[in-house]
Amino acid sequence: MTAQQSIPTQLIPPSDTPSDSASVGAAADATGTPRVGGVAARLPSLTGMRFPAALMVFLFHLSLPAHWLMAGDANTTLFARLVEQAGGVGVTFFFVLSGFVLTWSAREGDPQKSFWRRRYVKIVPNYLVAWALAMLLIAAGTAPWRSVVTFFMLQSWVPDYDTNFSVNSPGWSLSTEVFFYLCFPMLLAGIQRIAPQRLKFWIVGVIGAVCVTPWLSTTFIPAGDVYMSNEPGVSGLHLWFAYVFPPARLLDFVLGILVARAVMLGRWRDIGLVWSGSLLAASYVIAELPGMPYLFAQRAVCLVPCALMIAAGAQADASSRPTLFRRRAMVWLGEVSFAFYLLHFIVLSEARNLLGIRLESGPATVAFTIAECAGSVLISWAMYAWVEKPLVRLLSRKRAKAPAIATTA
Repeated sequence: MTAQQSIPTQLIPPSDTPSDSASVGAAADATGTPRVGGVAARLPSLTGMRFPAALMVFLFHLSLPAHWLMAGDANTTLFARLVEQAGGVGVTFFFVLSGFVLTWSAREGDPQKSFWRRRYVKIVPNYLVAWALAMLLIAAGTAPWRSVVTFFMLQSWVPDYDTNFSVNSPGWSLSTEVFFYLCFPMLLAGIQRIAPQRLKFWIVGVIGAVCVTPWLSTTFIPAGDVYMSNEPGVSGLHLWFAYVFPPARLLDFVLGILVARAVMLGRWRDIGLVWSGSLLAASYVIAELPGMPYLFAQRAVCLVPCALMIAAGAQADASSRPTLFRRRAMVWLGEVSFAFYLLHFIVLSEARNLLGIRLESGPATVAFTIAECAGSVLISWAMYAWVEKPLVRLLSRKRAKAPAIATTA
């Protein structure tokens, strides 16, 4: 493969109506991608799945001491216990999904620079808008060097807990995603050379490597003096290496690429969305069990169910089977979910400051939380409509016969 071949393009705009795409393997191109009229089959269900994943991150951040609405210690509440692993599951889902959809929609002859430019236009403007809002509203006192590091999306490379999550906390995952995008053309070229019958061994190997990562972190990385605010027994440096460090999280992304290849080449056994969702729910319960190592729960326990869920959604869409996630409302929420992910932390911080007092009433807390979520969705829609979508369309018009982007990998 040359530098000008096998570079991915974006997804076709998701639709809430069933497409006329054939089942997986019946109308595929030479690379195995299900195609309709020469373009990749639509994946509206995967777009629809994005919002529940982003909502899990929202709920986790809601439980943090700085955002907690009720009187008392946030870390000791039942709610905090129930959503302890929600953020980790949401991020894992996004990382695996990113590798999957970029692989699914890859096409021959797309230059690397074009791919990188599209990813830049897709994520960087939204990121910088959120960064500026966070600096203005919640992070004005941030150390200048941390402001610079986060501005250039380098925070996930710094072995420092406060830097990793400074300015706009969710931004660290975009810092990590940028590394994925830089690596993707080379990764895809290598994985395309794997014999179809050997994909299962690579998938198992990557899953095993993810499972080992927390042990490597706690065994070989010094604990340091900084510990997590919501998990006082977990070292910030251990969290950095196992959870934030881009090369470590690249394993999740690679798993998504491998699973996509297996699905595209007919080497994946689909267990369906119901069973996949049930396994994901069961694995989440396991991750929350007392005594489960925190970093292992964050990184590994829900990894396989996330991959199963993504593959099941893609196969349902490629076969034109209806799913809950491809309904109009879910697809719309999925489209704004990237902006929601970037902006919700700012909304939670500002809402907590405006509220001032701690709430004593459970119903009042629920009502205020719903208002926070609704407000986050509203401003996310505004950023999607006025920043993300116009810029993507502007770039798309410069490319002949290129479909518009409507989802973020």
